[in-house]
Amino acid sequence: MRNLKQALANNDTIVGTWCNSGSPIIAELLASCGFDYVCVDVEHSAVDLPQTQQLFQAITAGSPNCAPMVRLHGVDYSLVKRYVDAGARGVVCPLITTKAEAELLVSAVKYPPHGKRGVGFCRANRFGLRLAEEFVAANEEVLIAVQIEHIDAVNNIDEILSVPGVDAVFIGPYDLTASMGITAQFEHPDYLEARDRILQACQKHKIVAGIHVVQPNTEELLKRSAEGYRFLAYSLDITMLMHTCTAGVAQLRSFLAK
Repeated sequence: MRNLKQALANNDTIVGTWCNSGSPIIAELLASCGFDYVCVDVEHSAVDLPQTQQLFQAITAGSPNCAPMVRLHGVDYSLVKRYVDAGARGVVCPLITTKAEAELLVSAVKYPPHGKRGVGFCRANRFGLRLAEEFVAANEEVLIAVQIEHIDAVNNIDEILSVPGVDAVFIGPYDLTASMGITAQFEHPDYLEARDRILQACQKHKIVAGIHVVQPNTEELLKRSAEGYRFLAYSLDITMLMHTCTAGVAQLRSFLAK
């Protein structure tokens, strides 16, 4: 399985996508497309923990080189560790706004002595068959990304990035602009300034910068890569499906109207 943390340590850029549909078929298909990771979104979808584990299995079936990730619903110790137990090799946590929240996230993901994650038989350690190996590997391999998507987080960015165990930042453009009163105005100078502040802080603290290019726009993805973002998310399954179907139907209707 792709070791995302090692890839980033090697100065590689990783590109993945989001899975919101809850469909194991789509998750398996996405993994087979060549993405470095597929991230199951449990924040903005109806996908629950048992479904997430099934989706992780589908991702692994689609490609052993595609890492399963999860975008958590928030910082909740009792649930965060269960998603890692289910097999997540990376977590993205939304709405991290303070150092204390980042510390709680790291504590939930990492085993002692670096965290407080409980030890039990689970899918991540092959239900106990690889418990000792996974105990060591998990702390070294599971990618921890804090999602910066509120202006309060931007103002606290240096404190947040000072937390040991935080590997990456992931900008949530919609929520960040919403918190600034400029929802979805991605060319607004205030948003661009906030994004620059985040990127500069990442460079200062030697933390990988990431961002979600929500619309399936490869040109924008290339621009973000050129700016220095190395943890990229390219759209999401439901949006790509909608765009393809809408464009195809519109083209057909235009032809039939002639």
